[in-house]
Amino acid sequence: MVTMKEVAELAGVSITTVSHVVNSTRSVAPETKARVLAAVEQTGYTGDAIARSLVTGGTRTLGVAISLVANPYFAELLRSMEHEITRSGYTLVLADTHDEPSVEQAAVRTLRSRRVDGLILTPSPGAVVLKELRQLQIPLVLVDRLTTAQDLDQVGPENIYATSGLVQHLASVGHRRIGMISGMDGLATTTERVLGYRLGLGRSKLTWDPALVVSGSSAAEPAAEALRQMLALPSPPTAVVAGNNVMLSGALHECRAQGLKVGRDLAVVGYDDVDWADLVDPPLTTVAQPIAEMGRTAVRMLLERVADPSRPPTTARLATTFMHRNSCGCGL
Repeated sequence: MVTMKEVAELAGVSITTVSHVVNSTRSVAPETKARVLAAVEQTGYTGDAIARSLVTGGTRTLGVAISLVANPYFAELLRSMEHEITRSGYTLVLADTHDEPSVEQAAVRTLRSRRVDGLILTPSPGAVVLKELRQLQIPLVLVDRLTTAQDLDQVGPENIYATSGLVQHLASVGHRRIGMISGMDGLATTTERVLGYRLGLGRSKLTWDPALVVSGSSAAEPAAEALRQMLALPSPPTAVVAGNNVMLSGALHECRAQGLKVGRDLAVVGYDDVDWADLVDPPLTTVAQPIAEMGRTAVRMLLERVADPSRPPTTARLATTFMHRNSCGCGL
């Protein structure tokens, strides 16, 4: 690792002068500053952020612990957070949780070792790491997957009424057997979307049938198997709701494998919009999440918590958008 001493020797100045240039603690003659900056560029010196944090009380970094393998949607969420973090003068430090509690705990501890000023987390099933973070009183915001806790800052989409709306729409066009491919067990989003499904049935005066709710484990192949299982019922569904975009993809693959025309033989709708939703035939009816707004809000919440650790915690539920296309059978 390049040291400040090596930069000083290359620039022909003192270590103190290099320190003043890289930390902007005192004005330096333009010619001298230019030599130091040239030496920094030549050596690739980045400084010691951890050492500076002991003096300044912060590293100007924010940690994000998120499952990048779970859903491409998280990559878009991460992009919006990174943009807002950079715009705010901070640096993002990323750790992948793989949606596994033990990996999540290790990822969070790695971020803590980097002395991040605060942390944004999409909690894995069970979220065992939350107890540790509460005890340490680290500035924290949960994003996407919310808990019932009242002592944490959280931001996520509205799940229950959005999913209910999908079911009610399907019922309004004549469907009476509506299935649900639910997400991974233990996730707050799974619980809320199944609740929304049941609410939609109730509001449409349809009977709850547990055989019509099968877990797709938030992945494509399990979702395809879930649809196969429902279609094999003595009274199969005529419409199905996929709990996220990955499971929606799995359901569409299964429809193709069984020779079913989406929208005609089986209505298929999904929670989560996808950028190819209007490119397939027929275009997909979905619920779109406010991903960019969610990422920005999470970062702003965290920076407010860093600035004022004693402020009351807040929970933000952001509105979704019903994207009415044709996979529900309308217009075919």
